[in-house]
Amino acid sequence: MQPVKRDHFRVQPMDIPHPRTTAAIAGHPIHVMFIPFPIACFWLTLFADIAYWRTSNLLWQHFAEWLLLAGVVFGVLAGLAGLIDMFRREVRAVGGGWLHAVGGVVVLLLAIVNNFVHAGDGWTAIVPWGLTLSAATVVVMVVTNWLGRALVYRHRVGVSYHD
Repeated sequence: MQPVKRDHFRVQPMDIPHPRTTAAIAGHPIHVMFIPFPIACFWLTLFADIAYWRTSNLLWQHFAEWLLLAGVVFGVLAGLAGLIDMFRREVRAVGGGWLHAVGGVVVLLLAIVNNFVHAGDGWTAIVPWGLTLSAATVVVMVVTNWLGRALVYRHRVGVSYHD
């Protein structure tokens, strides 16, 4: 079956097929499977930092430490799967792919530095630098996520059509 393009409720064959993903299990892209975990972990880290800032309860600092660790681990796994996909010329040729990749690296670097900051003792581990790094991580992550979704929704990277 030839890929189709939907244009104003008319289905038309696409002239150029979309780039397929290389890193997949049973046709499901691995990168897409892992990405929700660091997104959730880094958002929850920001919320835990805000809760610690408002309450001074060390429980929130410990939550943030573990969330950062889990986010970095799953982020690295997602990044490796995305890197495998970037080896394909068709994926590299699509606009925004490199920005998405660099943004992902920046998010992971911010989270790793944030994890070291959170390893400090109590209040000084969160306020002001831990909270600032958590917010910066989330802001860069939102932009990077926007670029990644554009790869899927605009350029159909990794999208497969079924009969």
